[in-house]
Amino acid sequence: MAGEAAQTLERGLRLLRVLADGQRGRTPTELAAELGLSRPVVYRLINTLQQEGFARRDSDGRVHLGFGVLVLAQAVQPLLRAAALPALRRLAERAGATAHLTVAEGGDGLAIAVVEPSWTDMHVAYREGSRHPLSRGAAGLAILAQRDGVVGFQASEGQLQEGARGVAAPILGVPWLAASVGVITFGQLDVEAVGELVMGAARELAESLT
Repeated sequence: MAGEAAQTLERGLRLLRVLADGQRGRTPTELAAELGLSRPVVYRLINTLQQEGFARRDSDGRVHLGFGVLVLAQAVQPLLRAAALPALRRLAERAGATAHLTVAEGGDGLAIAVVEPSWTDMHVAYREGSRHPLSRGAAGLAILAQRDGVVGFQASEGQLQEGARGVAAPILGVPWLAASVGVITFGQLDVEAVGELVMGAARELAESLT
């Protein structure tokens, strides 16, 4: 029974991952084909997920993620913030710039963790909860570049605040997370050197999440 329950859980999680991959819904037949499962098994999984609010069906019978996943997503942000703070503190001190973790939320980037350097005379006050389009600023550009298969860091200047410079790198190897680690400053910025620091912090955080 324990093995059967574990198999059912694994199948349900796989189904959720498929539903989370893109915005379009799937028919039960499409889900069965993608998962390599029989239609009766898929129907049972869908019914269970619907009862828990993690799946829903539209008027055409296509299956989508349910709004119950939003509760889980809200619970993840504090955990992400706590996991990111040590790496962000080291990054802020080494770069002498405000460090941040930004996650993709729809078409926006949302800063969920921010750490300011302790030793600089002046730094950018960038508050947690700041939101901006992914197409503006290094943090969002890094996330978009990673989606296009481009690795490495991205840099920007004056896109979010006049005179502010930013460098950010995506967090790689964490399939469930679209996010970047970056710094922002009004001072001079050695983009190449800071880019290496930012990529190192992104790798450090990815390792702590896997």
